[in-house]
Amino acid sequence: MLFVDYVRMLRAQSQRDWNALFPPDDVRFFEQKIDPAGWYPMETFERLGIVVLHFVAKNEFSNVRQWGRASVASIAQNVDQLVVPGDPRESLMRFQVFRRTFFDFEALSVLQVSDGAAQLQIAYGMSSAAEQAAAVQTMGFFEGLIELARGRNVKAAFAERSWEDDPQTVLNLSWEQPA
Repeated sequence: MLFVDYVRMLRAQSQRDWNALFPPDDVRFFEQKIDPAGWYPMETFERLGIVVLHFVAKNEFSNVRQWGRASVASIAQNVDQLVVPGDPRESLMRFQVFRRTFFDFEALSVLQVSDGAAQLQIAYGMSSAAEQAAAVQTMGFFEGLIELARGRNVKAAFAERSWEDDPQTVLNLSWEQPA
């Protein structure tokens, strides 16, 4: 689904010469129908993400985070029973189960989760710039997921950042349980 979103956002930037920014193997994705359930090359996904960061998000990570937060609604519509209203912890656990339908590698791992807190490891295996953008988008996604499950006062912060030479990226999440 993210690949489809990246291509859609870049297609909307019609004034750009994609041949100048992408190799021919990537440009073909602007000319063909993208299958939301299809698998696409990670290298292409990374290049598209970097260009989205520059041209769509204007290098503002707050925009990337907001897009991550907003993307949850469409994913939740397509992934039946992902969100458990009133139970953010269970929603995070269900994401862990559904994760393999989004990635064919261990991009995200739930390290621990309880009522009101979770810790995730993020490892997309991309360049530092792409890894940072993907981690910030992921932060927004999980904030949105917890909010859809009716968690309140959601807080998110990176405890470790691989793009800043930490050994890994770890995201801490906390929230108040629904009333």
